[in-house]
This record gives sequence, structure tokens and C-alpha cells, in this order.
Amino acid sequence: MKKISIALSFFLGILSVQQSYSQDVKNLITLKDIWGSRKFYPEMMHGLTPMSDGNTYCVLDDSLLNIYSFETGKFVKTLVNTKSLIPVDSISSIDFGSFDFSGDEQKIIITTETETIYRHSSKSNYFIYEFKTKKLFPLSENGKQQLATFSPDGTKIAFVRNNNLFIKYLDTFEEQQITVDGVVNRVINGTTDWVYEEEFGFTQAFFWSSDSKKIAYYRFDESNVKEYQLEYFNGLYPEWYKYKYPKAGEANSVVDIYVYQIENQQTVKMEIGSNLDQYIPRIKWALDSGKLAIERMNRLQNHLEILLTDVSTGTYKSIYDEINPYYIDITDNLYFLPDNKQFIITSEKSGYNHIYVCNMIDGTQKPLTSGNWDITDVYGFDPVNYQIYFQSAETSPIDRQIYKINLKGKKVQLTNKQGTNTADFSTNFNYFINKNTTANTPYYVTVNDNTGKEIRLVENNAPYNEMLANYSISKKYFFEISDSSFILPNGEFVKLNAWRINPPDFDSAKKYPVLFYVYGGPGSQTVTNSWGWNDYFWFQMLAQKGIIVVSVDNRGTGARGELFKKMTYKELGKYETEDLITCANHFKALPYVDSTKIGIFGWSYGGYMSSLAITKGAASFSAAIAVAPVTNWRNYDNIYTERYMQKPQDNADGYDQNSPVNHVKELKGNYLLVHGSADDNVHYQNSMEMINALVAANRDFELMIYPNRNHGISGGGARLHLYEKMTAFLEKNLLDK
Repeated sequence: MKKISIALSFFLGILSVQQSYSQDVKNLITLKDIWGSRKFYPEMMHGLTPMSDGNTYCVLDDSLLNIYSFETGKFVKTLVNTKSLIPVDSISSIDFGSFDFSGDEQKIIITTETETIYRHSSKSNYFIYEFKTKKLFPLSENGKQQLATFSPDGTKIAFVRNNNLFIKYLDTFEEQQITVDGVVNRVINGTTDWVYEEEFGFTQAFFWSSDSKKIAYYRFDESNVKEYQLEYFNGLYPEWYKYKYPKAGEANSVVDIYVYQIENQQTVKMEIGSNLDQYIPRIKWALDSGKLAIERMNRLQNHLEILLTDVSTGTYKSIYDEINPYYIDITDNLYFLPDNKQFIITSEKSGYNHIYVCNMIDGTQKPLTSGNWDITDVYGFDPVNYQIYFQSAETSPIDRQIYKINLKGKKVQLTNKQGTNTADFSTNFNYFINKNTTANTPYYVTVNDNTGKEIRLVENNAPYNEMLANYSISKKYFFEISDSSFILPNGEFVKLNAWRINPPDFDSAKKYPVLFYVYGGPGSQTVTNSWGWNDYFWFQMLAQKGIIVVSVDNRGTGARGELFKKMTYKELGKYETEDLITCANHFKALPYVDSTKIGIFGWSYGGYMSSLAITKGAASFSAAIAVAPVTNWRNYDNIYTERYMQKPQDNADGYDQNSPVNHVKELKGNYLLVHGSADDNVHYQNSMEMINALVAANRDFELMIYPNRNHGISGGGARLHLYEKMTAFLEKNLLDK
């Protein structure tokens, strides 16, 4: 028999909740509060742009682009009132979106009239504004542009239009087309295809050299990638949108890297090997503007090389080679040192994610950090003081602290507030904006110097906290769950981190239903000591209705080392589902839990998990909500899926045994399936296949489809409608209302 235990703090938390809510009845949270207003959004410092002097930063205050001092917070000057930015032949100011400075900070480029393409990509009409002359002019009048970027010297702007790369010369206003072969759904220059954007996390696929004389860029040949069609219901007849989407096991784009040299107007193709079935997840200029670093990865994503390329010839030397028994996560944590002999990178090769200093000459690698904890972010390298600034989970997998370390390995902790700390550094790393939150306290924002000393308070959210005090909000409590089945591949027993929210009037003599919230995907976390957003307040609302809400970070999630994260390799869904079932059974055994009312909710990978829980875990879960779920891994894109599962041709059992579509006969409880019909990420096809399987197995379920909505299911009142639907489903099936 398995022995299950739970941390003492959990029980103390229950007593504390009982005591803290023997007060007067307070306001109840409503869905319209959450989705119909912004009252539950705390104040936080965002949109900050550090200036090149290292002492000031720029923010957009309503219509004013203002400069402030890091140290004192005092206003320095206004650069421009955006309401005065009126184009020629117009009577109204431009729709001021995001902006970027030129290197000398004498000009800005402004996005206007932006149209989204996919999750991260968009196109806009860009304008350039010169502070000295107060002139405003369009970047181009030949159609909307993408990714407009100043050259380092500020004399040129590169951009993409219609899958081709262009340069605008600001002294002559000449617009030069660099590539001519761009064709929709065939060839892309300077930006990425859908799967690189989604899974490697970037859209800008061109990069200026530091001397402003060269541009390195990607070329994607999508010719052999199969198309996927989305149907939009906008009129009498549906409209179809086609795009290239490589599913697991299917052909990818062929990627090449080129460097365009402005002085001689020549384009040189970089050598990246003869294997066309590979990935180039990153390129980056070395400090020497004649050298380009190209990261090359095999299709299984377990072999990473860095090629240092001579851009005049295209030839390369390999300066880094890493092979992993599972897979390698791609990051932006590559920094070249001023000696042009060394670089910094992060790797999980020790079993945890740490920083290494690598020598480009002799190939030696030296770990700068070590220990049974993960680095979770690298903020940058200070080339003057030779310091690396980073965030890690050293103190706890659920907390985050900020550190610096020099090249001799001397490490200094810069923050010590409990919870999650993030940093935005000044350009010279003399200051940083520290945003601290916990699970029960919103943003506390300060300016700190690079020793960690707090210089001034920026925002403590006092009015927001006063507003929340009028609502019946339960504390979120953290605890650990132990079970003999929680074992890593090396035989180590682990405990799973979890949180719960009790009903405000919790009474251990009563019986309560439980709702599990799950995501559970590789490297993710739902159990962190940080402030929540809209779902947090929905969970609070459900707790007010009498539901205990719980979330557990199953095996396969992040910040606990490589074995914990990667043990789900080739078997996505297997161990995660086993952990959810074990935790559900634990709660079913508690005296104050109604064992017949255990629900689960998840979105995307979480929808996949909730679908597995209500099928493979049918004896443990009585109700499940799956929003935009993957129901068959064969339907999802190849970069994500093959990273964790290999190709379906080589791991058929791993795909089939853990895809919900193959387990519908086990369904016993109540199942709500939700999808946006225009989801370009997790295709609507997943739910259609799930429906076919459910019908064939004669299993009842509920369905909600949101026409023309993408993976986020928003716009036109959809988000409020969705949460009303899900709330009603839970009230019916967990509360018998």
C-alpha cells in the first residue's frame, strides 16, 4: 500500500483560514469584475526603455514620452507629446503604438495601425520621428512593413515586406530591396515561418552587424511543407486561410543563412552543412563584425553546435558541441566576451541549468555556477565589470531571486524578498527595477543599485490592496505531496509542490468538491510564489462558491533539474497523468472532501492533461474542462512534439498510448470540450477528432466552439462568455446547482 503524507504547513494553513474569515461578510467576486473591467489589474512598471547613459529611462506617460532618473525617479524631460505627431495631409495624430530609439537616441521609429499575423508576428505602418528637426515621416508608402529596425549607427532601417528584406537609407530616403524571391507560402526572407515563430520564440530573422555595414538574415524555403487551412465565418460564404504548418513527422522548411554586405552589395551564403533536415534556432553577431555565430541543431534537438562563421567567405569553425540524452532547450543566453576568445552560455549538462565560460580557441568549458538548482533567466553581461546578472530558483523551486557573478565565480545575491523577483537593468547595469510579488501580494516595485541596495520605492499597490481588502479573498497556501510513486529515473523519491485555495468560510466538518487546475507541460510551472492574474480571481470566485481549488506541479515541470523535467521524454502525458490521479486520490481520502466531486480544468497542454485525467483517470475525476486541447500528438507541430516525443514513425506507442483520442471508452464523468475554430496553434481538428471518437464510443459530453477565435479565445465578448460557460459547468457538476 502506498504511503501518502502532506506537509504540516498545509494543516496550519487550514486553521489560519478558518480564523481569518470569522469576520464580516465582504464583497464577492463576479465574472464581470474579472473580464468586464480592469479593477483586478495591479499597478506595475511596464514599457520602460533604459537610455544609453545608464542613468535614465524612458516611459510613455499617457501621450508624453518622458525621461526619468533611475536613482531619484525625478522627471528629466519630455521628448515629445505624441498628440503632436500629425502626418502631412492629416488632421489627427498617428496611432502611437510601440517605439524604438536609434543608437544615438536622436530618432524613434513608431508602429501604427498594427495587424497581428500569428501569436508574436504583426505588420504595421511605421513612422520615423527626429527629435532635433521635429520631422515625422513614414518609413515606406509601399505597403505595411514588419520588424523595422535601426542600424546601430542610426542611418538606415531594415524591414520586411511581403516576405522580402528591404533597407531604407535615411539620408537619401532611398528604399532598397535586398531579396526578390519572397513568395507567400513558398519563400520567406528576414522573418520566420509559423513553427519557428511559435516554438523557437522569435520573428525577427535579420540582424545588423555592429559596424552597420552588413545584415545577416534567414531564408526559409517552405515549398515542401504541407499547408493547413483555417475556415473563417464572416459572411454568406466562409473564407479560407492557408498557411504552412509542419506536423509531427512531416517535412520542415529548408533554412539558409545569408549575409548582405552593403558596401559592395554582395550576398554571401553561410555554410551550415549539407543536412537539410536540421534547425538553425539562433544566429548572433560576434563582437568582431566579421564573424557570425550560427547555432545548428539536429532534428531530434539533442545535438547543438555553434558555428563561428567568417562572413566574407561563409566558412566556419565549430566552437561549441553539446549532446544530450534527451533534448536541449534553446535560449538567448549566449554572450561573447571582449577578449574575442571566450563566450558565456547556459547548459543543463550537469543535470541542472548553469552558466559556463567557454574558450573558442582550445574548446575548454568552465562552470561558473553549480548546485542542485536551476538558473531560470540571464539578464546580461556587464563588459566593464565582467559581471553576469541572472535569476535562479536556488532558494526554492517556487521562488526566484536575482544574482550577479564574476568570471572568478564570486556570486552575490541581489534580492532577498520572498516570492518572485524579476529585474530590468539599466544599460550599464548600475541599476535595476525589481518587481517582487508573492502568491498573496501584488507587485512591489523598487529601484535597486547593482549591489542589491534598494534606492527607492516605485509602486507598492497600496490602493489596490485596500480595494482587495473589501473582497472575500482566501490565501493561497503552498504545500508538498509525497507518494511512493513519485520517483525519478535515477531512483530518487521526490515530493510534488502544490498550492490550494480554500473557500473563505472553510469548515473541516463539511464536505467540499475539489477542482484541480493543470498545465503540466515540459519545463512549465503553475506552482510559483507569484501574483496571479485573471484565472487567480476566477479561482477565488469558485472558492467563494464552495470549491477547493488546487494545483500541483507534476513530474515533467520546471525549476527542479533535468531529470525531473525530462523524465517524460518520449512519453508525454504518462507520468503527468499518473501524478494527477495520485493527487486526486489523496484529496478524495481527506475527511472534508466530497470524493464523488473531483474536477479538473486546463487550457492547451492543460486541456490535453484534463482530457487524459477524465479518461485514463476516470475512476479519480468526475468532471473535466478541456480548452483548446491537443488530443493526438500526431496533430501538433513537429518542433515542439518531436523535441519531447521524437518522430511518430520512431515512437508510435509513445504517441498513441498517451493521446486522449485513444482513451475515450474509459470516460465516465462529465466532460466539457472547448475550442476556437480559427486556432492556428492547436488546431480545431484536435477537438473534431475527439468528438468523432466520443461519438463512436457512445460517450456523452458538452461542446462549445468559438467561431473565428484563435488559441486565446478572446474578442467580441468571447472570454467572458467562456468563463460563464465553464462556471455553469462546474456549478452543475461539482455543486449540483
